Amino acid sequence: MKDYKKLAKHLLERTNVKPEFALILGSGLGYLTKYFEDSHAISYSELEGFPQSTVEGHAGRFVLGKFHGKNVIAMDGRFHYYEGHEIKDVVTPIYVFKEMGISRLIITNAAGGINRSFEPGDIVAITDIINFAFRNPLIGPNDERYGVRFPDMSKTIDFDWLEKVEKTAESRGIKLKRGTYVWVTGPSYETPAEIKAYEFSGADMVGMSTVPEIIAARHCGINLIAFSCITNMASGILDKKLVHEEVVQTAQRVKSAFSKVVGIALEV
Repeated sequence: MKDYKKLAKHLLERTNVKPEFALILGSGLGYLTKYFEDSHAISYSELEGFPQSTVEGHAGRFVLGKFHGKNVIAMDGRFHYYEGHEIKDVVTPIYVFKEMGISRLIITNAAGGINRSFEPGDIVAITDIINFAFRNPLIGPNDERYGVRFPDMSKTIDFDWLEKVEKTAESRGIKLKRGTYVWVTGPSYETPAEIKAYEFSGADMVGMSTVPEIIAARHCGINLIAFSCITNMASGILDKKLVHEEVVQTAQRVKSAFSKVVGIALEV
């Protein structure tokens, strides 16, 4: 088992910031760290035994600082199972956050829209998940220091927190949608037939991340909310080719609204 306590200690020794919140920033969403005050970046490569991010749009570093008046630590770039990481490596940051004393987590991602009422640029709060990657980070011996063998997943996110965010966002002219996120391994995009199957199963958006982190956070008792930026419509929903560049470009286009939503989540 990884020494999460040692990794947490190493991070805290590198900065004067004592984080209250953790943020995981998805593809093209790392720009949020530019708004941090008194920020300090630590590359993943500086942490012995820590996984490395290899995908465009994922800088591969922690950024600590103040955002909307709160002390935060952000992952500017996450890990994906498709990069070749072991599934337990994908969720290493969650347990490091736990050892840092963090109790609230905001997860973001870029996702393909399945729900036909969605449009690229929509911000959707994840209210439930479907694990079609059929991988679970809790497989193997359970570490009783962090959670029970069979954690409850009837509520994947903190709905009280989400409702406060939605109410405040609406008062500021930002309308959030809700949806179920389906996780697939990637890295190839889904076929039209697969999207039809996910749509039939009740999925509203699809992506290649987030679900392992949600499972791990529920396991170790970190409260969370999660948001998808709909960067493109999934395969077969529209008659167009899917490319990663569009994902990053759309994430950049909605950066003002997305930044405000994350800020609201820190405030309420």
